[in-house]
Amino acid sequence: EVQLVESGGALVQPGGSLRLSCVASGFTFSDYFMSWVRQAPGKGPEWVSNINPAGGVYSYTDSVKGRFTISRDNAKNTLYLQMDNLNAEDTAVYYCTLGPHGTGPKGQGTQVTISS
Repeated sequence: EVQLVESGGALVQPGGSLRLSCVASGFTFSDYFMSWVRQAPGKGPEWVSNINPAGGVYSYTDSVKGRFTISRDNAKNTLYLQMDNLNAEDTAVYYCTLGPHGTGPKGQGTQVTISS
């Protein structure tokens, strides 16, 4: 059974930083693309970023380019999202998902709130 457990969300001020983590189990983590998806209040899911199985190729949605960095540690079955220079529009529940498009199995999510 695929299990994805996100953590690291918090309330931070605009301009702050957070690092999200996602621990994976139930599948061979190093074989799969992984993605981060977010869902803001009252909106549909938004794909944020993905990373290839080896960790050397990644993509980002335009609104986070230059501010977010996706990475993975295949030895620890863990996916990360470093988020810098956060703004109010980044407020959302963040999910890690299996696959490149953000439509695969996902975890329970972690809440990120940007507010002064």
